[in-house]
Amino acid sequence: MTFDERYRAISSRDTRFDGQFVTAVRSTGIYCRPSCPARTPKPANVTFFATSAAAHEAGYRACKRCLPEAAPGSPDWNLRGDVVARAMRLIADGVVEREGVTGLAGRLGYSSRHLSRLLADELGAGPLALARAQRAHTARLLLVGTDLPAADVAFSAGFASVRQFNETVREVFGLTPTELRATRRGRTASAGISLALPVREPFDHAGLFAWMSVRALPGVEAGDGASFARTVRLPAGAGWFRLRLDGRLRLDAQLQSLADLATLVARVRRLFDLDADPLAIDAALGAHPELTGLVAATPGIRLPGAADPHEMLIRAMIGQQISVSAARTHLTRLVEALGEDVEIAGERRRLFPRMATIAERGADVLRGPAARIRAITEAAAALASGGLALSAGDDAHAQRERLLALRGVGEWTADYVRMRVLGDSDIILPGDVALRAGAAAAGLPAAPRELVAWAARVAPWRSYLSMHLWRAALAAQPARSRKETPS
Repeated sequence: MTFDERYRAISSRDTRFDGQFVTAVRSTGIYCRPSCPARTPKPANVTFFATSAAAHEAGYRACKRCLPEAAPGSPDWNLRGDVVARAMRLIADGVVEREGVTGLAGRLGYSSRHLSRLLADELGAGPLALARAQRAHTARLLLVGTDLPAADVAFSAGFASVRQFNETVREVFGLTPTELRATRRGRTASAGISLALPVREPFDHAGLFAWMSVRALPGVEAGDGASFARTVRLPAGAGWFRLRLDGRLRLDAQLQSLADLATLVARVRRLFDLDADPLAIDAALGAHPELTGLVAATPGIRLPGAADPHEMLIRAMIGQQISVSAARTHLTRLVEALGEDVEIAGERRRLFPRMATIAERGADVLRGPAARIRAITEAAAALASGGLALSAGDDAHAQRERLLALRGVGEWTADYVRMRVLGDSDIILPGDVALRAGAAAAGLPAAPRELVAWAARVAPWRSYLSMHLWRAALAAQPARSRKETPS
């Protein structure tokens, strides 16, 4: 966006751009989200930054009125696949706190110096500053959303000391932690962690929860039309979360280690596609007459992500070429036989099996063709040994090539994993039976080659087109057979 386009956005207080850039005002020394209700500053006093970290580095503090740190994240980091976007996804996941800048750079295939230069050139801040802004954001979430003691907030947010936490909060927000906590509205529960998560509207929560619910594995996941819950493995231990709609979108969480909270929030945001720009997506898809009805029926459709990239690959391999209900039966058997029981916040929970366990014992549990079972256990072994790495920070094309090199992984599986793990917005799966049925129901070409050709006109939103077509296939089926829909 040009300066003039951004200035028009802040003049109209357009909420669509919250999280996509911040507005720094030289005369006041603060930065705001685009929709800040304060009087629009003069153009001569305005500097726009791509991230709040860049504004911090330039000496600005966050506006106390609009709280730019509470805005949804930028949709760019999921839409783009370049090294800057991949770095931002990994920084949000807490890689800098766990592995340092050297570890982040190594994951991306760059030297620390070159990566820092790339980020500074485009975003105005290096990886350390970006990670610091992430810690400040997490601290704000905890201070206003929980009753955790300040020391617990500090270490949960990733700070090395309470002193560093206090200094950062004062520098970023112009308030002490106690003063920032006093700004919260309403009362919070004293037990557990419950946070309000920002999301851009419209948000098709019912469709997203239904998608998750029909694929939920008993013991690990549970869902209905208004919530979804599951256990997850996190860097420092196990966790459980529930996302629900209660006036606002709320995240309830229980963790073995509070240090995992920022990572959990980032992964939940990706799992439920909370940083998408639904107005832009709906406008692009709805511009085509064939899709107008689908978009009108389901505004704000989202692209489900993956709670765990390794688990996603195993689920995709088991689910390829069979229905959702059949895949759920096979996966439930796997969880019941090989899942791991853990205690989280005094409650017994069950985790999806470890990759090493599937590699060693999966053949005793899985049913079906021997070649398919061998392919699944080999993939699990590669993931367990580190010979195959999957993460949200992967290069899309390199990830696809690695997956296609595996026995038993074809184009459908590789692209489906890319769609879910990377949040790739531009995937169409012409080999998917249900997707083609949805295309036919919507009046689009149903033959694979013709469907791919037609879908090219909605790039870069073909993954969201896929979600609409799956929904159309489900709506076109008799109620008694809907549970058999593939994909």
